[in-house]
Amino acid sequence: MLGRFQGSGLPLLLICLWLGVTAAVPVHAQILEEPAAEAPAAEPAPDPYGRETPRSTVTGLIRALGDQDYNRAGNYFYLSMDGEGQEAEAADFARQLQAALDRGGTLDPFAALANEPAGRIEDGLDAQFESVGSFPEEDAPPIVLVREENAEGVQLWRISDETREWVDRDEPAPEIAAEERAAEATLVAGAPLKDWLILMGLAAISFAGFRLIAAGLLAAIRIFSRDPSRSGLFRFIQAALPPFSLFAAVVCFQLWANAIPVSIVARQTLLRYAGIVAWFALIWFALRLVDAIAQVSAARMQRSERRQAVSVITLLRRTVKVLLLAVAVVAILDTLGVDVTTGVAALGIGGIALALGAQKTVENLVGSVTLIADKPVQVGDFCRVGDVVGTVEDIGMRSTRIRTNDRTVVTIPNGDFSSRQIENYAKRDRFLFNPRIGVEYGIGPAKLKEAVDLIETVLRDHPLVDDDGVRARFADFGASSLDIDIWSYIGVGDFADSLKVRQELLLTIFERLEAADIGIAFPTRTLHLVADPEAQAPRSEPREA
Repeated sequence: MLGRFQGSGLPLLLICLWLGVTAAVPVHAQILEEPAAEAPAAEPAPDPYGRETPRSTVTGLIRALGDQDYNRAGNYFYLSMDGEGQEAEAADFARQLQAALDRGGTLDPFAALANEPAGRIEDGLDAQFESVGSFPEEDAPPIVLVREENAEGVQLWRISDETREWVDRDEPAPEIAAEERAAEATLVAGAPLKDWLILMGLAAISFAGFRLIAAGLLAAIRIFSRDPSRSGLFRFIQAALPPFSLFAAVVCFQLWANAIPVSIVARQTLLRYAGIVAWFALIWFALRLVDAIAQVSAARMQRSERRQAVSVITLLRRTVKVLLLAVAVVAILDTLGVDVTTGVAALGIGGIALALGAQKTVENLVGSVTLIADKPVQVGDFCRVGDVVGTVEDIGMRSTRIRTNDRTVVTIPNGDFSSRQIENYAKRDRFLFNPRIGVEYGIGPAKLKEAVDLIETVLRDHPLVDDDGVRARFADFGASSLDIDIWSYIGVGDFADSLKVRQELLLTIFERLEAADIGIAFPTRTLHLVADPEAQAPRSEPREA
């Protein structure tokens, strides 16, 4: 039998099957013996009423009161009692609280409310309590939220029992009167139209009043100032008064709005958006203040001829303005209720991808820092950068602008600008005066020596020519002239002044040479005509055939 199956693969197949079964048995037993892995604990579902933070609790309560959904508003009260009528009792408390707030009670503005689950720790209360407002009565306790854990283990903020008991101390007449007043009034966004008009009129009066006060102050300062355009104090006040008057109007509106008995829904809504206007006024004031300080500093640096400092001031002004605008955007988004914490955290991840895609931008930014640190050129310098010749008009955060002699503007990225060969003509302390003057061949050696001495005397007599290294030398026998080389420096730093001095020197040399009867050579050519002897010989008569 064995010999029968030797030529086939059946024994080998049986051996492999036996090894597979024996190897699988302990593995199977091990799998059966291992305990099942525990399933991860499910995270608690978010609160449907948004009571995780004091800010979200107050916002949800105001939204429920504006919708007149008192059953939903009752969920924002902490009720230590039990019973079937708990929901109805909570709705009554919500009506009573709205009536008390409409009589003059106040809630903290949206931006002042804590947006963290732990609340504010520095408010002087225990960790589980948070003060969010006050009642108009002098002996009234503050409106307090209490943090407690629900059945699902989620920490929630609700209006405390002490606040509820203070609201419930009166008869139920106030909430009934509030319902009757709301039923008779025309409601807009959960508040009577009359209350909206009162608050908006108050805001308009505040802004118009402070705007008129600011205009009057500017007019008075302009009258009593000798030269307002050159007065730094006047320019500062002129830049600061418009945004400051807007901010003061917002502050006064907040104080007056909390002092009049109007709907808490309308008041809290307008105060929330008044905070955006306040942020806008502060950023506006900061931007104008930065511009005013930068202009005064740049003018002072220009008067002292510190042109590199002007570039630094310009770069700093732009950087500060970008940072201020970023702060304003974050603050306004936070006031609108947008969660900026997640967005700011995402910038760390997105910044890596952004940096990979913005290598040129980073290179240009580093190049601008290099230009400011090394100071190869300054604003106003006449220079050559590669094959571009012109005057530097601006050194920005990304690029540098050069005005060419053809009055065109060439923009060079700072990364490329800092890596090029830069020739700064404005850094010259003096200009080379090195012309070659050719005199006529026929003047003779004595006159040639007189011409050399005369030219050197003109150079030494001029007050703006440096005495160091002044020389005039007979250099060469030119094709059409006897050449005299001049070597000297004009001791001025401005290119236009150097051209003026150069003209004076050339005119004086020309006058002295002409007075000495020494002519300036010009290209000439002498032609010698030689007669052809064969052409001049008489022709012989032709012979006869």
